[in-house]
Amino acid sequence: MLTEYEIVIADTSCFILLDKIGELGLLRSLFNQITTTPEIAGEFGKPLPPWVRFKSAKDNRLFLTLDVDRGEASAIMLALESSSALVILDDAKARKTAQKLNLTITGTLGILLKAKRNGIIDNVKPLLEKIQQTNFRFSDAIAAEILALAQESY
Repeated sequence: MLTEYEIVIADTSCFILLDKIGELGLLRSLFNQITTTPEIAGEFGKPLPPWVRFKSAKDNRLFLTLDVDRGEASAIMLALESSSALVILDDAKARKTAQKLNLTITGTLGILLKAKRNGIIDNVKPLLEKIQQTNFRFSDAIAAEILALAQESY
């Protein structure tokens, strides 16, 4: 279990995608507890497991200045209030915004890679294949990069 972060914040796309492929539990296996915001929970639209904690940012002034959707903005604002946060974001614009704010980010595919590196899953490739059956899109180059990092063949 990774404990290098004070808080791990998951965005809606991470919950949706891992739920679609039946792997939502990977988050718990990796981090024990995940935090999300009420905005993200609302976007997800169904009950989240009891190991997902809900927390709102204390300061919402930045909310209107971020050019990302409401859930992503709430995740970024919450991360800014922490001394050590990991934010799981898949949207390119949200990732760029978080990087400009010097936040540590990963995406859902990065979560799969972390799960492999930590011995939680044996192979990333079968999960990437499941993801390709959903409406989540990533390039062949990204798939090849993830598989290379996981030391698996494309």
